[in-house]
Amino acid sequence: MASLRILPAVTVAVLFYGVVAVATNAPDFVIQGRVYCDTCRAGFQTNVTEYIKGAKVRLECKHFGTGAVERAIDGVTDESGFYTIKLKGGHEEDICEVILIESPRKDCAEVPAHSDRASVLLAKDAGISDDMRFPNPLGYFKDVPLPVCGAVLKEYLLDDQDE
Repeated sequence: MASLRILPAVTVAVLFYGVVAVATNAPDFVIQGRVYCDTCRAGFQTNVTEYIKGAKVRLECKHFGTGAVERAIDGVTDESGFYTIKLKGGHEEDICEVILIESPRKDCAEVPAHSDRASVLLAKDAGISDDMRFPNPLGYFKDVPLPVCGAVLKEYLLDDQDE
């Protein structure tokens, strides 16, 4: 009978330590972004953008004062072009960016000038209560634009060749 009284206490203790173990292994930040193929070479996403599966990215955090790389974590995109990188610790004194590393597509592997990275704020004291961070999407240029791109860019009023 005494063992039956101890059972609830043991169960509560095991559950408590399990929750603590899970909480301490939880990431401080989850960075989620997307990599796309700019099929019109427009410099932004359009309605004919294709998302890249298997693209490699790297989260890189450099110390603000020294410029030394404090942390680098690689990620890979899924079938919808999304990557997720989980990170422990705060980076209040770091400048963090997600950087394009490699496209698996031979026809869409050119990195647009000055567009190979997206900044991401990874500081707990920045006034953002959520641990999720969403850097801007990153894209590669397709080697040859799709035939439909002229019409697509006219919709965005970016094609002035007819005027």
